[in-house]
This record gives sequence, C-alpha cells and structure tokens, in this order.
Amino acid sequence: MAHDNGAIPLLSVQGIHTFIGQFHILEGVTVDVPKGDIVALLGRNGAGKTTTLKSILGITPPSQGRVLFDGEEIQGRRAFEIADMGIGFVPEHRAIFRDLSVAENLKIAERNKGELAQKEDLIFSLFPDLKRLIKLPGTNLSGGQQQMLAVARALVPDNRLLLIDEPSEGLAPVIIEQMIEAIKQLSAETTVLLVEQNFIVASHLAESYVIIEEGQSVKNGKMSDLTEDKETIHRYLGAA
Repeated sequence: MAHDNGAIPLLSVQGIHTFIGQFHILEGVTVDVPKGDIVALLGRNGAGKTTTLKSILGITPPSQGRVLFDGEEIQGRRAFEIADMGIGFVPEHRAIFRDLSVAENLKIAERNKGELAQKEDLIFSLFPDLKRLIKLPGTNLSGGQQQMLAVARALVPDNRLLLIDEPSEGLAPVIIEQMIEAIKQLSAETTVLLVEQNFIVASHLAESYVIIEEGQSVKNGKMSDLTEDKETIHRYLGAA
C-alpha cells in the first residue's frame, strides 16, 4: 500500500528493554512500522520476537525505551488501555474460545456494540470458510480455520494496527496461501506488524523487515533487498 515515507510511523518502538522475571529478554529493540505497511519481525526461536509484541501491548511492559503509537507514548499504560487505542493482537497458538461458536467468538471481540455488523462483509470476504462454519464450536474447526477465526476476531474492533504472531505456524501449505492472501488484503484496511518464522511466508507478505537476535534489533530494511541477501538470511535466520 502506498504511504508517505516522510510521515511519522504509526508505531515506533525505540530501544526497548524488557525483563521477564530476572531474565533480560529484550536488550534494545527498535522497530518502525509505517502506516499501511506490513513489517515482518524476523529472527530465530527465542530471539525475543513475541516478547517485542507483548512489550508493545503492555503485557510484558518494557523497563526502558519508548513505544509510540500514532506519535503518542504508550509504554507504561495497562494492556487494555493500549488495546483500546486501536491495537489488535493475534497471539501464537490461536487463542480462540473453543467451546463457543464461530459467531460467539466474533461477537465477544466487539469493543463497541454493532462493530461486528459493520465488519462482517470484510471478514467473510477474507475468510469464506467462517461464514459456512458460523454455528460450529471452535473445537470443531481445523487448525487453519481456528487461525482464520483468530485473525477475524482481531478485525472486529476498529484496530489501526494488528500485531500477528506466527500466522502460518502448523498450517498446511494450501491454508498458508489463503492466510497470505487474507493478510495482504488486510493491509488495505489496517497496518500490520508480523512475527513469522517461515521466511518464505514473511517474504511474500512484508514490505520491510527487522531482524532480532538475542534481544536486540540487528538489521532492518526492505524485504526485496533481504530476499537477495543469502548471507544475511543464513546468518540470522538459518534459512537456506
């Protein structure tokens, strides 16, 4: 999606440090996400990618550094206040309510009454399966369908930024293709910061990237440049 390179990023994470218990997980992570873009957060397992998302949301608050959303500092606020500003989170392992129906899962995601009705067309155009399965409980859905529902839930409220953690994990290739297509279409509606272990998926989706290694952001740039840079891919991501 077109954006103004001179504009203030919608999300700006500036040198954050985050502890979980006594463990110093993030030791200086910086990420800028321009409005309307898809940015991929890359790195090996345990590099600190998920903790970065949780730090933005205030689930694991950073002890130093700044997080700005639309130019406003949000670090130190409570997680629900940050979410209410228009940041949606699709966690790893598809945290849907398995005993509730698809319809109930979507309804419960409303922040304000009537939001689901406004978003139904978008959600069902992205994920037609969900319309067909609307009355079924979450437990009856395949892994791919649960992932679709997890993303759809984050679309119900009016979120200006979506943080999506490992959307392709454990999915069959045909479902991964559907997910890539849906997230691409989403970027016309919102801005996306994506954690993705699968480099091929990330390279199909993101316009730019940030690599995290051992809790620090070590490299960033255009995804089109990274896909040509086999040495960097191998060094930081271990991908062939």
